[in-house]
Amino acid sequence: MVAPLGLIFMIQWMLLFAPVCGGWRCTDLEMPDSPIRNLTLNRRKMEMSWVSSMNFTEYSCSVNAGDGEIKIKVKDTTCMFERNMAPPLHNGANFSVTAVNINTTYSSICTFIPQGMPGTAITNFSCVIYNVSLMNCTWHAGRDAPGDTQYFLYWQNSGEEEERECELYVKDENGRHTGCQFQNVMIKDTTTYFMVNGSSKDSLIRFHDEYIKLYTIEKLMPPLNVTINCDGIQKGCIIQWQRPQISHSSKDECFKYEVDIKHKANPEEKTKDTYITERKNNYSFQNFNTKKRYLVKIRAAGSACLVNTAWGEWSAPLEFGNEEVISPSMLILLLTVVATLLVAVLTVLFCKRTGYWKAAFPQIPEPKNAFHVLPDTALKTECEMQSITPETEEIIVLAEVMK
Repeated sequence: MVAPLGLIFMIQWMLLFAPVCGGWRCTDLEMPDSPIRNLTLNRRKMEMSWVSSMNFTEYSCSVNAGDGEIKIKVKDTTCMFERNMAPPLHNGANFSVTAVNINTTYSSICTFIPQGMPGTAITNFSCVIYNVSLMNCTWHAGRDAPGDTQYFLYWQNSGEEEERECELYVKDENGRHTGCQFQNVMIKDTTTYFMVNGSSKDSLIRFHDEYIKLYTIEKLMPPLNVTINCDGIQKGCIIQWQRPQISHSSKDECFKYEVDIKHKANPEEKTKDTYITERKNNYSFQNFNTKKRYLVKIRAAGSACLVNTAWGEWSAPLEFGNEEVISPSMLILLLTVVATLLVAVLTVLFCKRTGYWKAAFPQIPEPKNAFHVLPDTALKTECEMQSITPETEEIIVLAEVMK
C-alpha cells in the first residue's frame, strides 16, 4: 500500500514541476550540418540558448506563436524575449536562430509542444484589480479534465522577482481550485506572468499561461473629495474633485473624467449635461435653473501614463441647487381645493348656529307606547314641573299682577 501511494505522489510531483523544456522538439532536416546546435529554452524566463561551432558577429532570434512573429538580434549565444512582447506558449510555438557568415545563412529551428491531453487546460482565465491593491483571478476547469484534477496558479510580477504560488484559492463545491485572491498587489511598469497548471493521477494536464499588464485590468476607484460651489447671481456652479487613488502613479494629468448631471426630481431621465474633461480636476456648469435641484456624479479613466483607459466606478451622487418650487397650475389647483373645503366648513357652522341645520335635517320622532299612556303622561307632567325655574316663576307672577 505504501509503494503505490509513493508512486502516485512522485507522479504528481513530476507533473507539477515538469522540466521547463518538456515538449521541446528540434528539426534540422534542411540543414543537418548547421553550426548552431543544441537549442534550449527556459520557458519561465523566455530565454533561449544554443551552442555555435563558428564565430558569428550577430544572431537573429525569432518566436512565432500564431499571433505573429517576434524577432530580436543579439551578439552572443543567449536570447531573451522581454515580457512586454513575449507570447504565451500554451498553444505551442516555433523558435529559430539564424546567423550569416560569408554569404551563407545558417539556422536552427525548434518547436515547443505543450504536454498534456487536449481539453484538460483551464479556460476563461481573467483577473481584475480593485480597491487599489486587491486582485481576483478566476478560471473554469477544462472540459475534458478528469474529476480528480487540481489546478495551481503561479505568477511573477516582474522578471526580477521569484515565481510565487497563489496563497488563497477559491474552491468549488468539489474542492477544486477555480480562482485566487491576492492582497497588497503592486502595479509595476512591467508585464506580469501568470501560469496555471494541473495534476491528476489519471492524465497529464496541460498548462495555461498569459502575460498581463496589471494596469490594464485595474478597475479605477471613484474620484475623491467632490465639491460644488454655486453662484446664484451668475447662475453658475464650479464642480471640483481629486484624482482617484491608485498605487502606481500620483500624477493628475494621467486621467480624463466624465461629469454626469441630472435633475433630482427625475434621475431616470436623459442626462441634463455630460462633459468629458482631459487632465482637469474641475468643471463649470453654467446657465442652470436656480429653482431646480440637481445630482452630479463623476468617474475617471486613463488618458496617459500607465492607467487603464476603461471608465472606472461612479462617485456617489451629490446634490446641489435649490429645492423644487410648485408650478403655477399646481398652485391654482391647491388653492381651489383649500377654498372649497373652507367654504364647506363655514356653511356647516352657519347652519348649526342659525337653526337651519335642524330644519334641513329634522330628528325623527320616537313612536308612542300605547300600553303605558298614564305613566308617560305623569312623567311628562313631572318633567314640566321640574323644568320651571325661579326665573320662570318670576315671569308668571309678573303676568298675574298685570292682569
